[in-house]
Amino acid sequence: MKITKAQSQENRARIVETASALFRERGYDGLSVADLMAAAGLTHGGFYKHFESKADLMAETAERGIAQFLGEAEQVDVHAFIDFYLSRAHRDGRGDGCTMAALSGDAARQSTDIKETFAAGIENMLDAVERGRSPGDGDRHKVRAQAIDLFAHLLGAVVLSRACPDGSPLADEILDVCREQIHVARACQERGICQSG
Repeated sequence: MKITKAQSQENRARIVETASALFRERGYDGLSVADLMAAAGLTHGGFYKHFESKADLMAETAERGIAQFLGEAEQVDVHAFIDFYLSRAHRDGRGDGCTMAALSGDAARQSTDIKETFAAGIENMLDAVERGRSPGDGDRHKVRAQAIDLFAHLLGAVVLSRACPDGSPLADEILDVCREQIHVARACQERGICQSG
């Protein structure tokens, strides 16, 4: 039985949505096409009607996930974003969380296309962070350095926390210490009393 164009588009969207969550939960190498399609409620062979390869799907889901998370992040102030990003809920919600925190390590071992998708996402995230910062002297280089520092600190804290066993006191300690240190550094920068960063 032939499916309609609308049904084909719906199936493709279901594949992308399912893959986006499962890639973040399991990593790129932890999800086969057969497992993905079963999770999406579709046949294995149907995958290749929508994508030429798993790598094509990986690039699309990374771009979509980064854009979606960035859109959500721009709707809150930087203070609230830091508190959310370094929360246990975000740490434990891999499938719904930041694509970069879940997959940057995997992306480093993938094709140039995937790396370029992540690089573009990093640039977009840095731009968003920069827009939320306003140092007294207006020095663009300083603002960018602070954005890189903030984003690397956030991402690293989540990655380290996730590397610990679930329920580990260290996992919470990493998030708590980094959240506090980031807020202290931001307050210092906003008052113009920090020498660097």
